[in-house]
Amino acid sequence: MSLWLSFGVLALGLLILLPELILLRRRQLTGTWEALAWTSFWIVLALAFNVAIYFAYEQHWFSLGLDLDDGPGLGHALDGRTASLQFFTAYIVQKSLSIDNVFVIAMIFAHFHVPLDQQQRLLTWVLLGTIVLRGAAIAGGVMLINIAPWMSYVFGVLLIFSALRVLAQRSGNPGADPVVRLLTRRW
Repeated sequence: MSLWLSFGVLALGLLILLPELILLRRRQLTGTWEALAWTSFWIVLALAFNVAIYFAYEQHWFSLGLDLDDGPGLGHALDGRTASLQFFTAYIVQKSLSIDNVFVIAMIFAHFHVPLDQQQRLLTWVLLGTIVLRGAAIAGGVMLINIAPWMSYVFGVLLIFSALRVLAQRSGNPGADPVVRLLTRRW
């Protein structure tokens, strides 16, 4: 457990401290080459972590009382190749899904006229908030499904309803949404 706690602290530290230290050091906009360098840094860090996962599972570093099987009730430990392939697959899926977030965030910044010099700082805090809220939602959802397995059907209906609502919206104007109108009036 302390291994996972240490990993979480390290990941949050990298997410919070590195961008904040850079922002405190200077107040100029990030250029294309610097953005590419940071993107490359995070990708290389993820790939290095993937290599560490391979060796950790291959050498059974977690066999000291920490049960890391590939699912509840399956009862067998992953080998290095399978574990690293699962991580890499999840990383690629998350990376591809995050592309649409870039466009949504750009639209939100444009709609609320967020100054360019404030966008990076705001984005850091938005991402941190997203991670915390997503973690809470996942933990809450898992807890609800463990308590009442039929909740998975409720979540499925909720997702279908949300998708149909998005498809039914004819306006491409985010200002038509009641939440956006409330936030625009408030700030």
